[in-house]
Amino acid sequence: MKSPRNLVKRKTKLPQATGETFSMCIPPPNVTGSLHIGHALTVAIQDALVRWHRMCGDQVLWVPGSDHAGIATQAVVEKRLWKERGVRRHELSREEFLREVWKWKEEKGGEISEQLQALGASLDWDRECFTMDAGSSVAVTEAFVRLYEAGLLYRSQQLVNWSCTLRSAISDIEVENRPLPGRTELRLPGCPTPVSFGLLVSVAFPVDGEPDAEVVVGTTRPETLPGDVAVAVHPDDSRHAHLHGRQLRHPLTGQLLPLITDSAVQPHVGTGAVKVTPAHSPADAELGARHGLSPLSVIAEDGTMTSLCGDWLQGLHRFVAREKIMSALTERGLFRGLQNHPMVLPICSRSGDVVEYLLKSQWFVRCQELGARAAQAVESGALELSPSFHQKNWQHWFSHIGDWCVSRQLWWGHRIPAYLVVEEHTKGDKEDCWVVGRTEAEARRIAAELTGKPGAELTLQRDPDVLDTWFSSALFPFAALGWPQETPDLARFYPLSLLETGSDLLLFWVGRMVMLGTQLTGQLPFSKVLLHSMVRDRQGRKMSKSLGNVLDPRDIISGVELQVLQAKLRDGNLDATELVTAAAAQRKDFPHGIPECGTDALRFALCSHGALGGDLHLSVSEVLSSRHFCNKIWNALRFILNALGERFIPQPAEELVPSSPMDAWVLSRLAHTAQECERGFLARELSLITHALHHFWLHSLCDVYLEAVKPVLSHSPRPPDPPQVLFSCADAGLRLLAPLMPFLAEELWQRLPPRPGGNSAPSISVAPYPTARSLGHWHQPELEQRFSRVQEAVQALRALRATYQLTKARPRVLLQSSEPGEQGIFEAFLEPLGTLGHCGAVGLLPPGVAAPSGWAQAPLSDTAQMYMELQGLVDPQTHLSLLAARRHKLQKQLDGLMAWTPSEEEAETKRQQRLSSLQLELSKLDKAASHLQQLMDACPSAGEL
Repeated sequence: MKSPRNLVKRKTKLPQATGETFSMCIPPPNVTGSLHIGHALTVAIQDALVRWHRMCGDQVLWVPGSDHAGIATQAVVEKRLWKERGVRRHELSREEFLREVWKWKEEKGGEISEQLQALGASLDWDRECFTMDAGSSVAVTEAFVRLYEAGLLYRSQQLVNWSCTLRSAISDIEVENRPLPGRTELRLPGCPTPVSFGLLVSVAFPVDGEPDAEVVVGTTRPETLPGDVAVAVHPDDSRHAHLHGRQLRHPLTGQLLPLITDSAVQPHVGTGAVKVTPAHSPADAELGARHGLSPLSVIAEDGTMTSLCGDWLQGLHRFVAREKIMSALTERGLFRGLQNHPMVLPICSRSGDVVEYLLKSQWFVRCQELGARAAQAVESGALELSPSFHQKNWQHWFSHIGDWCVSRQLWWGHRIPAYLVVEEHTKGDKEDCWVVGRTEAEARRIAAELTGKPGAELTLQRDPDVLDTWFSSALFPFAALGWPQETPDLARFYPLSLLETGSDLLLFWVGRMVMLGTQLTGQLPFSKVLLHSMVRDRQGRKMSKSLGNVLDPRDIISGVELQVLQAKLRDGNLDATELVTAAAAQRKDFPHGIPECGTDALRFALCSHGALGGDLHLSVSEVLSSRHFCNKIWNALRFILNALGERFIPQPAEELVPSSPMDAWVLSRLAHTAQECERGFLARELSLITHALHHFWLHSLCDVYLEAVKPVLSHSPRPPDPPQVLFSCADAGLRLLAPLMPFLAEELWQRLPPRPGGNSAPSISVAPYPTARSLGHWHQPELEQRFSRVQEAVQALRALRATYQLTKARPRVLLQSSEPGEQGIFEAFLEPLGTLGHCGAVGLLPPGVAAPSGWAQAPLSDTAQMYMELQGLVDPQTHLSLLAARRHKLQKQLDGLMAWTPSEEEAETKRQQRLSSLQLELSKLDKAASHLQQLMDACPSAGEL
């Protein structure tokens, strides 16, 4: 199969070249991982769109690449170093560790490319890039500097999501808010024993100066008690009104704490009084800021207690300290109870640890103003979301957006281009002096201007942190084409106005962030963004390694034995409990492994779902069904090629004028299919395309036309049109199919006889895509409508044959209609009627003429009847007993349904439908039995002769 990337470079020479451009980048997957079915859906959609635009003559760019995945990659390499060499990261220098990471990337980082190629992704592989490439580093530094200079990026001490296991800040997207119904025990990294959550601990805070007075506070985090700086109640809560303005004694330290009032307190939750810990709770931080309270940080970066807690707690794991604090409260008589309490627990999705909120000096991107611009872009129509129901989520998200912490305490990633000017402070302030520059030399010049000192005398220390991975991955579409340099590619594929300001770049990033967790595909820059569904398993569950339902697309493509699937689980990083669960789930879902389905079948099955609707529930059986469809197409082409013969010369499509109604009908169906495919691609709704293609190939071509044309091809002399029609159906049908099934379409299309003149495209991937306009001269909707009446007659014939169980006999048939127009329709299709109905000769019975005696009759409409010869073809006595047995079985089903009264409305609707179907079938059997009885009565038995 020819490489699409080489063909793209020649595409401007093709006759269908439009001069238009279509550009996309692949959402860069993590270099540490491998693609799953969700990624396969993204690739299938993107590749179908890319191939369609390419065949339409557009100049296409589809950029491949991968994300450096800062946290995940560093964790993988650290585990490898410990496993292979017994070395911890901090035993190496930063440079030595990074060399190990690059070494790992070169060894293991190619798996995703292999998967993409297996999926048939026609990416521009010569443009493949990585978010840690030199070009990406330049883009990241430039973006950071521009955002800082525009006032959109700043450094501040704020609460951040902190993973104690990773010892790094993490984003909101990496926090899994896990609801707990009540008491729940969890095993956490670094903690020696399971920890209980979902409990509300009641603690007494004595009122200063009143020995018997106390305020009882409810908390789910007793380990943060050493960080409490106040107790808050609602100003209208009468239970505490007499204590407003009083001082309370801290239950652990005895220090005085103010009792403050704040309307944010919920008086009906817990005891109505809450402890205020501004250093470890976002809500408390806001409350503390309103009341001028200073925060106390009592949990360290590694999750142990700090020196502010005192010697008795310092250095203890925070959840070990929790138990010690509970014991101390009990000993002091200040513990007031424990009860189940539904809550939401923040869990780090990367490590499984409980997320802490720590006060850290970090770099932040301002998002509120730009979030409003992003919301306005959708509101005004400048940015279109497809499907449109995502607009509500988009607007909600941007109306609640906060500033983005972009600092990460890692070694692997883009190091922040900011420098601390040692022992210097900003003018008129005691805060540290930080400067931002593209290089250290530029930063030194800026520092000299700020401090008024010669740059050579200043000591600069670069920020050791790196940027959030998404900072660079959001730049991926631009950096891949050379930004910040004004390259020809940028001018051709992206308007430079989008790239001129930091705010425009940030608008893209904010959009990128909002789509995390939802697959994003579409043309960049902004015009339309296409959001497709999340792929779930057939039980509706989200794909999860711990559930054992994550599938490598290659395992569906090539097939895999259960033992291999189980071995992959064992080689992964699941703990023992998760491994048992996942292995059991695999054995249940795939007891015999996964059969080989092929790339095209997987792509077609993924695209056949309404991807713009709700979640997509995919099962391997659906992919297997698509494989059977591929086999049907293969067999159809084998028949067509055999029918064409070796000397066949294709006629230009525009010159083919069908002479028979059957030929005209199938070409009209082909033109209609092209129209539907075009509509589906323009609407980005690929399920419309798959439905249209499936219906044409399976029903219109294979089930109807190929069956109808077989006896015609045996005529002598053979009529010239059917082979030309077969060729046109195969040629255009395969081109219509090519964006979705590239391998099968290419293989079969290359076997078709070449058109005269040698102007054929070298590959189907750059052959012209059939359009409604190019095939419009074949489209005859009225003919299709007329033939639908013929198809109804065919179904009636087959039903009548089935009723009388005529398996091999080919009875004669007569059609009669009182409407001349209807009679004319049947007359035009008499031969295909007989062929498709598996009957003998089909004729017309003039209106008003009686049917021959002993022929079975069935109505086609209010004006048309059908008669089928039975005499000599059936044994009435034998068939009557068979009909009686069938009737008894159906009557039993009917009686059961009549006696059952379902409780749900939907079930009742289905029951009524089944009742109608059974009653109709029984009516047909009764009519057939009556007719057979008449035949018996008309024919004397052997004993009477």
